[in-house]
Amino acid sequence: MTKTALITGITGQDGAYLAELLLAKGYEVHGLARRSSTADVNTTRLKWLGIEKDIRIVDGNLTDLSGLARTMREIRPDEVYNLAAQSFVKSSWQQPILTGNVTGMGVTNVLEALRLEIPEARFYQASSSEMYGLIQEPMQSETTPFYPRSPYAVAKLYGHWITVNYRESFGIHASSGILFNHESPLRGIEFVTRKVTDAVARIKKGMAKELRLGNIDAKRDWGHSKDYVRAMWLMLQQDQPDDYVV
Repeated sequence: MTKTALITGITGQDGAYLAELLLAKGYEVHGLARRSSTADVNTTRLKWLGIEKDIRIVDGNLTDLSGLARTMREIRPDEVYNLAAQSFVKSSWQQPILTGNVTGMGVTNVLEALRLEIPEARFYQASSSEMYGLIQEPMQSETTPFYPRSPYAVAKLYGHWITVNYRESFGIHASSGILFNHESPLRGIEFVTRKVTDAVARIKKGMAKELRLGNIDAKRDWGHSKDYVRAMWLMLQQDQPDDYVV
């Protein structure tokens, strides 16, 4: 029997690679994406992977509980992957309320819609290594204390703990992946690796003279997005839900 998956944030780097993986495994894939009055959904990454026509895009966003419930009721996915967020740390300082509503409360809306309509479905939440913030240990694990230091990190931590709460209170198969940095050719230019490659290209073409970065002493574990989305899928194949550092 064909499995059905719903991916929020399907137009992003991880959403696109996850959709590609699930399609290869024979899933029927639906993606939740937000349209505006001035622009259609940006499916550039899906087109680049050659999978745009294989995906059913659903109009919606994480702040609309009734719309999410309707989507769950109509699609009835076996697996729900919540990758959507206001995901830029710098922007979270400029838009802290929006970040809280989307990145934090949006997780509650997805979980509540799932609980009301398809409580038997399995749920994945994209948590973030930013939740560790002011690090308490040289190496982070699932038991390392959290110390978020930006509105984005605080919102992600809320989403993480509300996922744990729904798992323990309602018996939902809900898992979180605490993701460290991961890259690919689909990475947005807002992130440091793409800033570097973009600056190198601009300098070579004579369009810029220097590359400016923030804290060059920071250290991060790095991976490839394809490996990370496979980890997401594997989490939902386990008999028992849990939280994992990736």
